[in-house]
Amino acid sequence: MDAKGNAALVTGGGSGLGAATARRLAQAGAKVAVLDVNLDNAKKVAAEIGGTAVACDVADAASAEAAVAQARAAHGPARVLINCAGIGPAARIVGREGPMPLQDFARVININLIGSFNLMRLAAADMVTLDPLADGERGVIISTASVAAYEGQIGQAAYAASKGGIVALTLPAAREFARQGVRVLAIAPGLFATPLLLGMPQNVQDSLAASVPFPARFGTPEEYAKLVMHILDNTMLNGEVIRLDGALRMQPK
Repeated sequence: MDAKGNAALVTGGGSGLGAATARRLAQAGAKVAVLDVNLDNAKKVAAEIGGTAVACDVADAASAEAAVAQARAAHGPARVLINCAGIGPAARIVGREGPMPLQDFARVININLIGSFNLMRLAAADMVTLDPLADGERGVIISTASVAAYEGQIGQAAYAASKGGIVALTLPAAREFARQGVRVLAIAPGLFATPLLLGMPQNVQDSLAASVPFPARFGTPEEYAKLVMHILDNTMLNGEVIRLDGALRMQPK
């Protein structure tokens, strides 16, 4: 799919992977709606790229429905959805203070997994009604998984479970929407230079970066965005979760 002239939704678009993706889509000529729970961040990115900032709590049905409606009113129905909104707090299932509070686990699942599904269902409902493009394609949905879905570390039970859910969601969604020409994929990043990692002490950052076989550094949000653009361009990619990790395989801790 050529992004030029098409409407795109990017959740978590106010920072990190989402912001880089919003920028790349706008450079390619897409009409980008930057969705983020932090509206100030969304406005900054939208102003930079000539897009539309939309407040959106991806885990809330009404908020997401309103956000998609606002984006639709501004740009028309989206042919592209990139799910980047997510959180990654670390906590053991049983820590020094006892078992993890159930609401803490639920919060990660609600934002990362249910939030991705929430926007998928809403965007896909619009996509399937659109006229097909030259190759029969109507839309592309890309969610963000993680290598933690495969090698979750100690303290990542909630995060790994949420990202594993995204992995498991990808193929059945791709199969369901295949007849309408909507492709569904996910990207599983390794260690990327997002605000979460860059907030760690420098010695911790250096140690983590050195664990990546090659290149021995954090990935950049721009490299994530490049893969998004390739997925849009390569119609044969569908129903797949693509690791973007420099051959990293996470250790238990």
